[in-house]
Amino acid sequence: MTAEPAHHWPVPPQDGYTVDDLLTLPDLPPHTELIDGSLVFGSPQREFHTTVMFLLERDLRAMAPAEFRVRREMVVLIDKHNAPEPDISVLRAGAVCSPEATYYQARDVLLAVEVISPSSESRDRDTKPHKYALAGIPHFWLVEMSAFDRRPIVHVFELDAKTRTYAPTGVYQDTLKLTSPFDIDIDLAGFDRL
Repeated sequence: MTAEPAHHWPVPPQDGYTVDDLLTLPDLPPHTELIDGSLVFGSPQREFHTTVMFLLERDLRAMAPAEFRVRREMVVLIDKHNAPEPDISVLRAGAVCSPEATYYQARDVLLAVEVISPSSESRDRDTKPHKYALAGIPHFWLVEMSAFDRRPIVHVFELDAKTRTYAPTGVYQDTLKLTSPFDIDIDLAGFDRL
């Protein structure tokens, strides 16, 4: 007699999972993403990752004009087989229409932010920015930890509408001061005090 496995993993459909699957499959771990029809499970977050998300969410909320909303770890629907979960998103206020919402449409997102984790570095640097750009999200930030002082470094990108790719516009280490998508002034050096 063979023992029953401790857990039954879902078997992917032949053509891959869809957004409908992501939104309806029971018992998926928190922060499961859909990338190219595959379910991607998140690893436990490190202190750096969660503290940077807190800093950016707090300060962006305080600075965002009334027509924008800031959300943390919410699914963004790109297409049938892609529904990533940016660490931070800035979206149009009109997209927030229900407290039961579990996702937003990519067309409503103005900024997607990814904080690099060791387990997701390739997705954060390559896969997700590529998908965000193709979806037309105008702004993208990639945050990594400085090897020198362990503080955040923010790489800022803007969408080139013709090529549907991101062009770098700056790298910020002590202060993140921008005028787009709205006036932003974040003390990155204050990271150590959180």
